[in-house]
Amino acid sequence: MDQSLENRIRERAYEIWTAHGCMHAQAEQHWIAAEREVLATSTAVLAGKPNPKLKSRSAAGSKTARTLARAG
Repeated sequence: MDQSLENRIRERAYEIWTAHGCMHAQAEQHWIAAEREVLATSTAVLAGKPNPKLKSRSAAGSKTARTLARAG
């Protein structure tokens, strides 16, 4: 596996692990989820298509920003 690809997967798996409360004994599930996301993003970039997961994340972020703005 390409070293930079493996590093991106490792970093994303760590993000997933911390987002799930740093629970142990789920490393394999986190790695597989990260691998799926990173490979999907890489494939979409190579194909010249935007990744729908990236859109949903930014949309969720803007929804949160709107909610916080209304609460403030």
